[in-house]
Amino acid sequence: MRVALALPDAQRVAQRLRSAGVEVVFAAGPRAAALLAADAAATGHDIARADVLVVSGDRDSLTSDLVMMCDRSGTRIVARCRRDLDRRFAESLGVATVDADADPLDALHALPTAAAPHTRGRSIVVWGSHGAPGRTTVSIELAFALARGGRRVGLADADTHAPSVALALGIPDEGPGLAAACRQAARSALTPAELTRIAVPVEDVEVLVGINRPSRWPELTAERVTGAIEAARDWVDDLVIDTAAALERDEEIVSDLDGPRRNAAGLAALGSADVVVGLVAADPVGVSRFVRAYPELRAVAGAAPIRVLATKLRGGPLGMDARGQVRRTLERYTGADRCWFLPWDPRATDAALLAARPISRRAARGPLATAMRRFVDEALVPTPARRRREPMRTAATASAP
Repeated sequence: MRVALALPDAQRVAQRLRSAGVEVVFAAGPRAAALLAADAAATGHDIARADVLVVSGDRDSLTSDLVMMCDRSGTRIVARCRRDLDRRFAESLGVATVDADADPLDALHALPTAAAPHTRGRSIVVWGSHGAPGRTTVSIELAFALARGGRRVGLADADTHAPSVALALGIPDEGPGLAAACRQAARSALTPAELTRIAVPVEDVEVLVGINRPSRWPELTAERVTGAIEAARDWVDDLVIDTAAALERDEEIVSDLDGPRRNAAGLAALGSADVVVGLVAADPVGVSRFVRAYPELRAVAGAAPIRVLATKLRGGPLGMDARGQVRRTLERYTGADRCWFLPWDPRATDAALLAARPISRRAARGPLATAMRRFVDEALVPTPARRRREPMRTAATASAP
């Protein structure tokens, strides 16, 4: 086995490996791997002919360029990580990890002997009719609720009318984001490593911010968005996508039939969805708008299941039994056999918006965060049904007929 090293203690590790009979073809400092990737044609020969590269797991050393260069040459990578953050970052790139203080030979033992079966991720699209039913809020809470179970989760803002995920999370919207991912997808150059470079990590969720000006909507074409979603299936377990409300295809009647479509991003996301979360504001206007738009939503989503989630539930605009009224109306006019509810919690929502944090981080035990976790567990990550406990039989019940 030929091994390349890019570590702070590369010479010591090289001596240890050579004494164990391992061939070391390259040994240099932690920044050397990144420099090799930047100028692979001139100096990357030693790494290219190595079977394994052992590198520091920090973001300055383990770069997306390095991962792509090793992918091209068939060189496997092992990252020595000191922090859990570095370990999660390396694993997001598909790189094997080992503790930085472990024996150098453990780095080679960390390589899997056989490739594990790969399960592609899924796309969860959040859609709601006009009237602010809470698409962005639900998208954010949904992503963070999914991530609490250790799943790799991405959050993308595909709203071409009013993108707001970056503002709600306090992220600068000048970053590359989804538009850059779409450009790379158009060139067939979008990889999990590139998505990790483009995304902004917010705790355990990788965020692809939306366009920072609505006038940039032509960058999010249907083909590009579809390509970005397909690439993201190899990047995360769940990609939550925030979309605009519009479902119209009116642009198709214009003379330029090959021109861009303002609603193409949302339609492409819905067409590629594995699951659609359909939001309906729990008031007469919101329910009416959702019912009228549902046939078109059903046609665009195709075979993807639609999980109906009623938001802002309160008794004021609906009177008595608001939950029952919404449920019966949706069942009658959309055929939805089940729907979930999120309560109206303006205090928690305002506090989260003020702090630019998810509601689940500001009021984890509040009614809205609790209802969102219940929705995720029941509708998106169902757990096996627990066997009901039979009532304890006492002497009196046992003798009863």
